Amino acid sequence: MKDDLANNQRAWIDAAYELLVNAGVGAVKIVPLARKLKTSRTSFYWLFKDREEILAALLARWESQNTRAVIDQSERYAASIVEATLNVFDCWFDPAVFDSEFEYAVRSWSLQDPGVVERVQRADSERLAAIQAMFSRFGYPALEADTRARTVYLLQIGYISMHVRESKDTRIGRVAEYVRIFTGRTCTESDLARFAARHRTRFPAEELAAAQQEMADDSPTDARHPGR
Repeated sequence: MKDDLANNQRAWIDAAYELLVNAGVGAVKIVPLARKLKTSRTSFYWLFKDREEILAALLARWESQNTRAVIDQSERYAASIVEATLNVFDCWFDPAVFDSEFEYAVRSWSLQDPGVVERVQRADSERLAAIQAMFSRFGYPALEADTRARTVYLLQIGYISMHVRESKDTRIGRVAEYVRIFTGRTCTESDLARFAARHRTRFPAEELAAAQQEMADDSPTDARHPGR
């Protein structure tokens, strides 16, 4: 019985998610949801107290998916700051890890609802703290770790908020340079190959050649941050 209830609730929340992402929070109403699920509106009230309860469930799903993803990827094992940063980049390349369309929809919703603004601000603080801790783990001083974390995170949130559309090839072609700017370190060919394998793609030949050339030009360690 509990499983049936949970499954039914999930179906309504899935439908609410689709309306939110495709049409905005104003479209998430009981009658359109019931129509989408081919059921009566009265069945909604067997599962939820009111519209606010299903909206709260959407916010909880967003937090458990997107905020948890940034934190988990920031804390994931890495042998170097380059590998750690590429772990975070998984969020931006894999919608199963971090749902950018959901992110855009919730941030748009927050423009209309002060309560959602608070949730978004809290999520931003938690995510930034996790990325800052990642940089600190690899020896960056506190202010530098904070600044680099903000550069990584706020750039991506800007991309999402502006609804920037780029081809996967374009995005892949910038990965190594983004990592160099964000970390001060250069991707190795194996770093790029592992990242590409996770996302079922290949880096352009010039990208790999540039990585090899930078490895040849760089000293084995960064004089300011040895061992990163």
